[in-house]
This record gives sequence, C-alpha cells and structure tokens, in this order.
Amino acid sequence: MTTTSQPRPRILIVDDDDTVRSMLTRMLGRQGYDCESAENGAEAREALVSAPFDLALCDLNMPGESGLELVEHVAAEYPDTATIMVTGADDAGIAEKALALGTYGYVIKPFYNNELLINIANALRRLRLELESRRHRISLETAVSERTSELEQTVLALSRAEEEVRQSQKETINRLSRAAEFRDGDAGHHIESMSHYCYLLAQRLGLERTSGLLYLASPLHDVGKVGIPDRILLKPGPLDAEEREVMKTHAEIGYRMLAGSGGELLELAAKVAWTHHEHFDGGGYPNGLAGESISVEGRIAAVADVFDALTSDRIYRPAFTVGHAVEEMRSLRGTQFDPAILDVFLGSLDEVIEVKALYETRTSSGPLLAAAAGGLR
Repeated sequence: MTTTSQPRPRILIVDDDDTVRSMLTRMLGRQGYDCESAENGAEAREALVSAPFDLALCDLNMPGESGLELVEHVAAEYPDTATIMVTGADDAGIAEKALALGTYGYVIKPFYNNELLINIANALRRLRLELESRRHRISLETAVSERTSELEQTVLALSRAEEEVRQSQKETINRLSRAAEFRDGDAGHHIESMSHYCYLLAQRLGLERTSGLLYLASPLHDVGKVGIPDRILLKPGPLDAEEREVMKTHAEIGYRMLAGSGGELLELAAKVAWTHHEHFDGGGYPNGLAGESISVEGRIAAVADVFDALTSDRIYRPAFTVGHAVEEMRSLRGTQFDPAILDVFLGSLDEVIEVKALYETRTSSGPLLAAAAGGLR
C-alpha cells in the first residue's frame, strides 16, 4: 500500500539579524519545515510574490518597513499565509496591536525552542481550519447561488407559463362573450359597460385584486344564453311564465360551460354566471341564495347588470333614463340588491355616467318593466 506524502509547510523567516535567521532556519528544517529567509520587509514582499508560504515569522524592528506593517500587508494580501511575530519587544500594547492586525501569535525573544514550535503548530492548525471553513463557505455560497439561479429561472418560467394561461383565458373569455353577443343582438355594449361597472364598483369596495379579475371575467355573465332558443331570447315582448323559466336556465348553462377549468379567471366567470341573478333576500335564481351566501362578485355583478340592462335599449323595450333606473334600483335595496353594495354604486353615479357615455349607450324614457324585480333578462 502506497501513501501520498503531504507537502512540507513552507515558512518565511523575516529578521534583520543574520544569526537569528540562520538559527531559526536550522531548527525549523530539522522539524520538517521548508524555510526561506529575508532580512527586511522589502525582501519579504519579493519572496511572497515569487512563491506561496504557509507561515511568516516576522521581527518587529527592522530597517525600513516595521514588522507590524508587514503583518498587516500579509493579512490583507495573502490570506492563505499565517504570521507570527518573533521579537525582543516585551510590550503588551504592541502585542495587542499585532494581534488586531491579524498575526496568529506573538513570541518574545529569547524563547525556548518548544515555545516557538508550539506557536507555529497552533498557527498552522488554525490556518488550516480557517482555509477549510473558507472553502466550505465558498462552496456553500456557490451552491446557494446556483440553486438561487435555478429557482429564479424556474420562477421566470412559471411566470411566463402563468401569463400564457392568463392570456389564453382572456382570449377564451373574449371569444365566448362575443358568441353570446352574436346570439343576443342587444348585448354588444352591455358586456363591455357592465364589466366596467363591475370594475368600478369593486374598486370602490376596496377589492383591488378582485376588481381586475372581475373586469375580465364578468363579460361571460350571460354566456349561458347561447343555450336559450331564439324564439325566447329574441322575443320582442314580455316573456310568459314558461318562457321565463326557460330563460332562467341560462345561469346554470353558463356555470356548467365555465366551471371546472381550474383557471382563476374562468372559475370566477363561472361564479358570476351562477350567482348574478341571486337576490339578497333569497328570492332570486337558480339556487335561492341569500345575503353573504351569494359571492361578493355575484352581488356586485347583480347591481352592474341591472343598471346597464335598465339604461340600455332592449329588443322588448326602450332604455330607462338614469334617474328612472336609479329610482327603480333604490326600491329593490335589501331585496334584490345588497344594500351596502348598492349604496356604494349609487354614490359613484358621476363615474358610472362617464362609463355609460364611454360606451355610447342611448338613454331614453320607457315604461317600467312589470318583471323588473325578478325577471330582468
């Protein structure tokens, strides 16, 4: 079995006394150290540049650069080299300063050989531990950096994928809402203005994130009308009782079309389609939900939908004026509409009217619908 011998530690002896340099070189050579010597700081710097050293033994008082300056230089420029001061200056203040500058030990002349050897062994052991710790830290930092980079790339990829899904959902919503519009000729401006009213109302209610999602999802509130026969959907007059029951199924049809995708926007659109005809007092459809058991998005959409329906021309009647619509909606406060949401909506009428003008919906007086409390299409 062969073993690989470890390289001998290299020591730089810096002292202006030839006798001291020679004595230390011989003694340390016998202990297995490779030694090189320099008589001043300038020669020591040249030696450090030319070859690596594990340890430098530095005298304090030398011509030119002092031992303290050399120790500071080595600590700053050669972190893989330990230093020990070997000096005749028995001064606690100087020793403290030397240690603060980075030296690993302070040995006072004259010294016992074992004293110096122990200091050298301890300094080299401490240096080895520090180098191992440094390597582990660098390795850990590298690993963390690599993993962080991988994580950032993964997050970026996920963000891109999520954005693609959102864009796909938006496109799906746009196409589905247009399909409903083609079936119901009156609905062109309605799906746009109604979604804008939903956004405005959600903003006023402090639902910042919900407002944007609701703006995108609410155009599908009546998508279920694609399943309603033309003879009912396009009938130019009031619906009879049987026809109203058929019309009511559009909420469930829309929900079944949209639910189950797992996508945030389409799931919200399904919720709105399912609940925007529920009444706050429980008298709505399709499930007779009441109060806060109706989703807040559904309660918002109910207010926005009815206002836009009342103030827009329909195939079965002309538009109400804004004042007439507001009067009618106030009469349904607490029955069809959530009182708090309706109050916020009516308190924002100036902005509501601006939105209405933006979509160029006509306003004209018209007869009050007999079924306004529950049969608005």
